[in-house]
Amino acid sequence: MSEAWQTGSAVIRDATGLHARPAVKLTKLAKRFEARVEIRREAGETWINAKSPSAVMKLKAPHLARLEIRASGDDAPAAVAALRDLIDRDFDDSTEG
Repeated sequence: MSEAWQTGSAVIRDATGLHARPAVKLTKLAKRFEARVEIRREAGETWINAKSPSAVMKLKAPHLARLEIRASGDDAPAAVAALRDLIDRDFDDSTEG
C-alpha cells in the first residue's frame, strides 16, 4: 500500500458552488476507491473525508473556488484523477436533462 499522498486540484464551475447534488456525486465517486481520499478548499487548513457527504457539503465551496484533492493508498492516483475529472466536467450537470 502506498502511503505517499497523491495530489491534484480543480475549480468548482457550478454557479451555485458545491451544493448537495455535486457533493453527493463527489462522495459516491470517492467511495469507489480503496484509497483514503480527502479534499479542502484551496489554502484551507482542514482536510476533510471526501467519502462523507455531510463533510463535503460543509465545505460550502463557492463558484470558482479551487478544491485541493489528496489521496493515499494503492489506487490513490486513480482516485485523484477521477475526482479532478468529475469536477472539471462540472459534475456532469450540463449533460443531464
